[in-house]
Amino acid sequence: MRIFVAGATGVIGRQLLPLLSAAGHQVTGMSRSPEGAARLHAAGFDGVVCDVFDLPALMAAVAGAHPDVILHQLTDLPDDPRGLPAAMAANNRIRREGTANLLAAAAAAGVRRILVQSVAWELPGEAGAAVAAMERQARAAGAVILRYGRFYGPGTYYTTAPPDPPRIAVASAARATLALLEAPSGVYPVVE
Repeated sequence: MRIFVAGATGVIGRQLLPLLSAAGHQVTGMSRSPEGAARLHAAGFDGVVCDVFDLPALMAAVAGAHPDVILHQLTDLPDDPRGLPAAMAANNRIRREGTANLLAAAAAAGVRRILVQSVAWELPGEAGAAVAAMERQARAAGAVILRYGRFYGPGTYYTTAPPDPPRIAVASAARATLALLEAPSGVYPVVE
């Protein structure tokens, strides 16, 4: 299958792309920066630079990749967890507006199979409302919703000890995502 991964240079994208390729899929990864796209190219993947909030550019990027499947792995989280409070507004915007744009680009390109990342725990306040809005949009589009536990392992906030449940090793989350590529629409907990 041809797979378009939005958020390809994030924590799970870096684990997921090699698995998709090894399984015989043709992968196009989207990054918001030229540096991210260069890393994708250096790793042997097609990479496109695109801002999820630029709908015309996103539609062109998705259409140009001719995907059978879109994987929504977009977040805007800082490398240091101490920056999370300041980053939540941007991440909430991705969940609401970025998801809407990605689903619109999928529809315009005739892509019917979409997997959308979510979380397996309840977030308070506006973050929780943004997750709920993202999941409503995904359900309306007939998407597969992947409710990931808190990631641990290389590149995550938890590199030395696992977090409290719900949790999952990021490598296990990537393998589970690959296994769910052809799952029916619905909500899937991806946890240990």
